[in-house]
Amino acid sequence: MSALSIGLQVALLVISLLLILLILLHKGRGGGMSDMFGGGITSSLGSSGVAERNLTRLTIVLGIVWGLIIVALALIIQATGSW
Repeated sequence: MSALSIGLQVALLVISLLLILLILLHKGRGGGMSDMFGGGITSSLGSSGVAERNLTRLTIVLGIVWGLIIVALALIIQATGSW
């Protein structure tokens, strides 16, 4: 396993955890899962329109980076023929 592959796997783990955190921080749009896991706390954090937009932008950027890392790891696995 190459250093690049290990580095991408570590980055994937970190970004995955950040994505989970950022998605849970989003303001709930109804009585769904976000209200079940501390909807009162997240509503005070996301009360500003600017903060909510920045949170959304950061989530989208991290989602794109996450997807690119997945593709890069798949290409590395395909090229080397081993996991």
